[in-house]
Amino acid sequence: MTNQKAQAKQAVNLGEERKPAAEVPEPVADPLAEHLGRVQSAYTAYIEAQKAVARAYKEQEQQREKAYKQAEQQANSACDQAVEQALRGREKAEQQADEAHKKAKEKATETYQESVRQALKVRGETIEQVWRLSKESTEQSWKVFQGEGK
Repeated sequence: MTNQKAQAKQAVNLGEERKPAAEVPEPVADPLAEHLGRVQSAYTAYIEAQKAVARAYKEQEQQREKAYKQAEQQANSACDQAVEQALRGREKAEQQADEAHKKAKEKATETYQESVRQALKVRGETIEQVWRLSKESTEQSWKVFQGEGK
């Protein structure tokens, strides 16, 4: 067996001696290496595409968040304006009610004073009339008493 090994070694050494030094062996195309290279390129492209999709999702999420905040701010602003307008409306209505109350109170006071004046006038006229009738009746009674009435 050692003989066979020695012969094989000698044959290999002889084969090496026979090749000229200037001759470069042509690279042999390895289909597996080619496929592995394409697979690796495709995988790299896939990873890059996945990263791009993730960036797009994040960007879209940020845009939605920005739009939400903007809508929320607009809703808050509209609400604040509506509350302010309602407050102004309430204040105006209260002012009008106060003015109406003041006018009604003034009218009630005028009506009261006029009623009192009328009542005092009627009382005065009634007292004067009653006094006159009483005086006339008393005078007539004295005349009758004194015998003048016949």
